[in-house]
Amino acid sequence: MPEGPPGGAAEPKFEEAMARLEQIVHALEAGNLPLDDSLRAFEEGTALLRQCARRLEETERRIEMLMQDESGGLKAQPFKWEEGEER
Repeated sequence: MPEGPPGGAAEPKFEEAMARLEQIVHALEAGNLPLDDSLRAFEEGTALLRQCARRLEETERRIEMLMQDESGGLKAQPFKWEEGEER
């Protein structure tokens, strides 16, 4: 059984995690939080960053598995960004 966050809550979707991470970054950059709140926000942000990185790595592996070679067979190859695309 996969391990989830403490308290049995499900992990947020990638987009939700990124939005929350952005909120945390803005709050920390503003510098208006008390020290204890800043530390909690930093810890939450670190956990969200790890989660997002893990989800991106999983997605990249899935893309690699689905890429096809010239003969129509499946061939693992890294996903390449097109020039001008956002990452």
